[in-house]
Amino acid sequence: MNAPFAAFSAFAQRLQPRERLALGLALLVLGAYLLWAVALAPALRALRAVPAQQAVADRQLAEVRAMAQQARGLLERQRAQPLPRADSLRALETATRQTLGASARIEPVGDRVTVTLTAATPEALAQWLAQARLNARLLPIESRLQRAGDNTAPRWSGTVVLGGAALAGTP
Repeated sequence: MNAPFAAFSAFAQRLQPRERLALGLALLVLGAYLLWAVALAPALRALRAVPAQQAVADRQLAEVRAMAQQARGLLERQRAQPLPRADSLRALETATRQTLGASARIEPVGDRVTVTLTAATPEALAQWLAQARLNARLLPIESRLQRAGDNTAPRWSGTVVLGGAALAGTP
């Protein structure tokens, strides 16, 4: 380690004072650039990115809190007195009529409800499933769906079997 330093020192001693000053300034500029490139610039980039990352984290936190609130609400509803069968079926029929319209048919049989879908849009199907879960307190037990249409306008046809505590009672 001392040999390279000694060789550089001997080299510097042979230079004229003006050349030594120029070499010193060049080394100072090079050191300052390396300090900037290795230590300061990445730290400043990271600091500039913090507000955007914090905004993303805040949005994600709000979404998680909303989901937690929804989960608490669902647990409270589940712990509450079960929804009567007639009310559950009425809520399912209302949700079906509002979101799926004529593309669905409901057939309650025992402790299950079979819903037959014909060319339902993915958005309507997702909204209907959410309403069936929240309002009618029914969950999908089985589904046999086939996709039809092209990628720009997909449609779903088939059957979805729903069940839940509300249907366990007598019809």
